[in-house]
Amino acid sequence: MTGPKTAVAWLASVAPDPGVCRREWERNPLGVALLPAGKAWDVLILPGDLGYPTLDVLTRMLGRPGPVLTDFGDSRVGFLVPPGTAARWLGTGIRTAGAGTWIVVPYPGRATRGVRWLVPPDGSGTLTDPALLEMAMHEAVAGPARGRNADG
Repeated sequence: MTGPKTAVAWLASVAPDPGVCRREWERNPLGVALLPAGKAWDVLILPGDLGYPTLDVLTRMLGRPGPVLTDFGDSRVGFLVPPGTAARWLGTGIRTAGAGTWIVVPYPGRATRGVRWLVPPDGSGTLTDPALLEMAMHEAVAGPARGRNADG
């Protein structure tokens, strides 16, 4: 079974105290909680001008990628990937959040100000495969270049 309640349980499961995490989501006027990365997921954080086209490519490839966040102003897009990915990632210009870091996570299924889900978790634990994410980034970067070259 998937949905907002299972997504909340999945996300809160990494908190030092899942009950406190749930209460924080309920009380925080921004609808966010601070959760540790590196347990159930890492996050690869792309600049918005790369993240949005990459998400478009992934959506065409997969239909629905794993959970994806964006920050206030859409300047960064974070893809939830398997734990350990951040420690191995070598891409220039890509920030990572893995073991020992914390991320701001909005409550799934609720409108929030600031950080929000572009693709909310469904509670199944599905994450974006980092190899597919890298391939999608390459295609996103190459796509506009091909269009410019074709136009002259």
